[in-house]
Amino acid sequence: MSGSVFGNIFKISTWGESHGKALGVVIDGCPAGVNIDEEIIQKDMDRRRPGASKYGTKRSEGDKVQILSGVFEGKTTGTPISLIVFNEDQRSRDYGNIMNLYRPGHADFGFDSKYGFRDYRGGGRSSGRETSGRAAAGAVARACLKELGVEIFAYTKSVGKISCRDFDKAEISNNPLCMPDREAYEAAAELMDSALKQGDSVGGVIEGRISGLPAGIGETVFDKLDAVLAKAVVSIGAVKGIEFGSGFSASLLKGSENNDPFVIREGRPKKLTNNSGGILGGMSDGSEVVFRAAFKPTPSISIPQRTINRSMEEEEIVIKGRHDPIIVPRAVVVVEAMAAVAVFDLMLMNMGSRMDNIKKFYGKGER
Repeated sequence: MSGSVFGNIFKISTWGESHGKALGVVIDGCPAGVNIDEEIIQKDMDRRRPGASKYGTKRSEGDKVQILSGVFEGKTTGTPISLIVFNEDQRSRDYGNIMNLYRPGHADFGFDSKYGFRDYRGGGRSSGRETSGRAAAGAVARACLKELGVEIFAYTKSVGKISCRDFDKAEISNNPLCMPDREAYEAAAELMDSALKQGDSVGGVIEGRISGLPAGIGETVFDKLDAVLAKAVVSIGAVKGIEFGSGFSASLLKGSENNDPFVIREGRPKKLTNNSGGILGGMSDGSEVVFRAAFKPTPSISIPQRTINRSMEEEEIVIKGRHDPIIVPRAVVVVEAMAAVAVFDLMLMNMGSRMDNIKKFYGKGER
């Protein structure tokens, strides 16, 4: 299977299945000397792990990460970093009744059409559990970015039709839906409780913000900052759309309304507005990068649905097992992770964009 590798210099390769023995990631291209250990990575793993919230799957996994290589005495060595998480609470028997059925909204039909085979135990490789490796890799990328003064954080912008109006960053970690608006959370919680009773699920939007990113990060054609971020984030299962800055609403504005005027403040260039979302011409403009990703409702619901089997016959399906009634809260850290991997990789690529920077690195600059 191709397509499991992301990045150019800072590369990650995830592996494993939902109900296999373990899942993990190999990181290649990480510079030596970065402070990292299992405790640092585990903080992000705990934010993503199942069984930690009322609005998450009841599958109970500790998701304890182990570093197999690439780190010595708390610092990266410059060699490939291998991280592993063992599965502990898989119940493959829950999926026996669907081994010959294609679940609506899932990758089952496409996977079988492509390979003539599928791992029906929780979706196998196409399961959301694959993102555990992404979260682990993201923790390493974030540690690298921290040393460069770049911060990435995300939060739930909306659940169903309920959107946050206020923003209190501290509130994000105070509720299980990761919303920065307490009033919006309480309304969303009622919506979630109703969906749970009905055996249904709910979608939502995650907003991500990147601060401290210098101007000029991103290439001007195929590796634009927004293009790479889009690929990184849309590669997360259940993401169906992404926008930057004013996003789709920019199509409703005039140029005079959408353009961000430049001014000089305290001797430095600054924009009066940020409709561009911090990206101009595929490169960062020095302001905060803002993007939003739309997540579809969890396709695994207990309500009976129409489908077909491998013999191309119509059937009714009732999905058993343990599933998230909403994907969004556990995906917040995954969005942060993929953004971190994408941005750090582009920052490494940017180091070779100017000859004077290369000469400085090799001690050939003016003396």
